[in-house]
Amino acid sequence: MGHSHDGHTHDHEHGAGHGHGHGHDHDHHHPNTELDAATIAALDESIPDSDLSPTEVSRRTLLRSAGILGGTAALAVSGVGAAAAAAAPKGDSILFKHGNKPQVWLAGDHHIHTQLSSDGLYRVIDQARHAAAFGLDWLVITDHGGATHARIGVELVNPQIKAARTELKNTLIFQGLEWNIPAAEHGTVFVAPGSREVEVLKQFENSYDGSVNNASSNSPANEQLALDGIQWLGQQVDRRRVQDALFLANHPARNGVDSPHEIRNWRDANPRIAIGFEGAPGHQAGGLPKGIGAAGARGLYGNAPSANSFPGYPAESYRTWGGFDWMTATVGGLWDSLLAEGKPWWVSANSDSHVNWNETSRRPDGSDQAQFDRDGRYMDPVYGNTVNPLATDFWPGFYSRTHVGAERRDYLSVMEGLRSGRMWVDHGMLAKGVEVEVREVGRKHSEPLGGALVVRRGRPVELVVRITTQTMPNWANFVPLLNRVDVIRGAVKGAVGDRDTFKAPDTKVVRQWDTSGKRGTFELTLPLGKAEEPYYVRVRGSDGNRSQPGYLGAAIDPQGPALDVVGDADPWTDLWFYTNPIWVLPSK
Repeated sequence: MGHSHDGHTHDHEHGAGHGHGHGHDHDHHHPNTELDAATIAALDESIPDSDLSPTEVSRRTLLRSAGILGGTAALAVSGVGAAAAAAAPKGDSILFKHGNKPQVWLAGDHHIHTQLSSDGLYRVIDQARHAAAFGLDWLVITDHGGATHARIGVELVNPQIKAARTELKNTLIFQGLEWNIPAAEHGTVFVAPGSREVEVLKQFENSYDGSVNNASSNSPANEQLALDGIQWLGQQVDRRRVQDALFLANHPARNGVDSPHEIRNWRDANPRIAIGFEGAPGHQAGGLPKGIGAAGARGLYGNAPSANSFPGYPAESYRTWGGFDWMTATVGGLWDSLLAEGKPWWVSANSDSHVNWNETSRRPDGSDQAQFDRDGRYMDPVYGNTVNPLATDFWPGFYSRTHVGAERRDYLSVMEGLRSGRMWVDHGMLAKGVEVEVREVGRKHSEPLGGALVVRRGRPVELVVRITTQTMPNWANFVPLLNRVDVIRGAVKGAVGDRDTFKAPDTKVVRQWDTSGKRGTFELTLPLGKAEEPYYVRVRGSDGNRSQPGYLGAAIDPQGPALDVVGDADPWTDLWFYTNPIWVLPSK
């Protein structure tokens, strides 16, 4: 039976197989182990000396005497090589790093709800079992932050997560929450599993959640609370309360409330923690047409500006484009404006699964909002004896996937892969494998997704895209065809004067390949010319079914994703993949 969202308290409008390689033998390289823990703590000047251990105080004294503390600290923590830093344009916000080549690609989803959300339905094991069955290797449980969740929800969901980890030994299941970002939208916050995962998440939610702290509206104080929360998460890692923590903004353009300067400020508050946003939101079934679906907005992007929206955003930003958020889908738009500053900022694609399309389960009688508020969770779902075609979500892995290049199949490697931008995303299993590298012509060394190639000025550089086409039917039971691959290139200009800018005028599509008819694994090579100035490249692909000139015009993007039509946006007929960028940094 269909499920209704009786009386929920937040602002939702609800209406796999892929290639993996395994096995390697080399040193591992994890976040925050690039430097030893004592050095990391000593470098963080937000931690007073009184909170440091004797070893950490000694290390800080040594760093101060060496003149290392200060602006250099951020570079050191991010693993930036001296050559890369020297090659970068002027600006203290620029943080490049060399990338490690992935040993294994792991598909996942960092945005999933359960019966612990005021608008959720399923148990953790329901979501995790389906995610595994649909080909995911990792997932993050992100129930909504809020008064009830902050009071008891964080504890209540943890035993379910631990039981699911035991049941599904090959699936990595993180505990997180969906943060009501003060003065902004929602975001995924999650930590590495450990003895203090509940303690840290609960403290974070109670101290920094916008809903819990009545800090949802726009104000400088609320924006600062968001930055304080991101920095606090970093401190918990530095103090080793948790081994790692990450934050990614969710559905950033849905309501227009994530302003460009807020996104920049989150990232700059701690680039180790704040790493990106959803390039493609969940709720992709929302656009299924009448007769088979809800005939609503794809991604539930059917909104309009409110008093808290950033006034500079156009009306088109409140819709998805080929299923992707306008900030990502627009070539030369907001995402590119961050990349053009030299700010690593990554995109992902997730299900945002609450209640799934064409399923038969429902809440049992008596499981209502009052029961949820009292108990902190809805009762377990029951068989409803009818399908629900009006639900707007797909199961994790059913449609959206975030592929992470990891060094091995474990929790910290997935988090490090996410942080390093070794990611590509797709819809509807459009491709089986996508690998992208940039290298100096004639040289073996190359940089993978998220990396920065430092090359002597004037040397020729080339881009290599290696595609493995899909051989398996997707979950709509057809084999998708990748018919076009595009390369997008943008100049890196350094920090912007106006932190509310959302355009990168030097970014455009520089190459389109017709890949129709290609099968198996093939390579596409694009000469990028001599390296004279810093730039980045990124790649996207499409089934070619729906395209239009990009939001900023055909000269910039001749065949970009089309604006999705509310009420008629079948997600299975409009498939895309996007990769994260690689930078090229010429040195002297």
